[in-house]
Amino acid sequence: MDHPYHIPVLANELIKALQVKPGGIYADCTFGGGGHSRLLLGELGAAGKLIVFDQDQEARLNVPDDPRIIFVPHNFRHLKRFFKLYKIDQADGIVADLGVSSHQFDQAARGFSTRFGDAYLDMRMDQRQQLTAADILNNYGQQQLHTLFEQYGEVTNARSLAKLIVEQRNLASFKTVSQFKQAVSGIVKGNPNKYFAQVFQALRITVNDEMGALREMLEQVPPLLKKGGRIAIITFHSIEDRIVKHFFKTGSFGETVADAVYGTQPESPFKIITKKPITARPTEIEANPRSRSAKLRVAEKK
Repeated sequence: MDHPYHIPVLANELIKALQVKPGGIYADCTFGGGGHSRLLLGELGAAGKLIVFDQDQEARLNVPDDPRIIFVPHNFRHLKRFFKLYKIDQADGIVADLGVSSHQFDQAARGFSTRFGDAYLDMRMDQRQQLTAADILNNYGQQQLHTLFEQYGEVTNARSLAKLIVEQRNLASFKTVSQFKQAVSGIVKGNPNKYFAQVFQALRITVNDEMGALREMLEQVPPLLKKGGRIAIITFHSIEDRIVKHFFKTGSFGETVADAVYGTQPESPFKIITKKPITARPTEIEANPRSRSAKLRVAEKK
């Protein structure tokens, strides 16, 4: 089910950390190739239930013929809505692997990869949405472009890149991967492959509002998780990791107001299980180099 679509990272570590109950209800927010879900189903008994989310329509092809599984073809930011629809009050565990599947990178038409020059600059996880990477490159203001490349791609010359994009699109609008790469090739710093990987990462995160979706999903979790239930999130980007770490620690993204009398902060609804994130072992990194940047954080509902 997970090969060759996608190799799940930190799979055994994630399942072990979840402490799966055979009759429990679990949610896999990022079904993809179904690697983590397959292991979850292996731990669940006949009475167990697994609700899985994936906004990529192609993920549906990986869903096993199993009466215990419910497939939701939508972004995990709609977690609460679909729990309600399927009459799930609370889950025993919620998991999310925030990495892009290898399958998506390997499909030229999706425009995620820098390898396919003729590919349209698309990068939509959900083909039903309107915004594409081409739209961003052709329409975003210079400051918007600068900010997204700096924040989400950690592109060292983000300001110069944004300026050049605005200049170049006045000559011709951006449509394909090779057209874009050629237009900005003059200011590439360091290794071109790494440079464009960072630029494309920033575009992909923006197209799919990945950070916004992550925040929305996390904010819905506390009431949807049973007491003693666990949430396990695998991140691949420093900003994602900081978002998850902060939420587990505080249980909120708003300004936490200290108690007027005692000066104490509101208590987080979570007990942090992983003081430091779990990372891939050398053997896994050798077998799957993309696991190198993976970080698993786990928290338990108090």
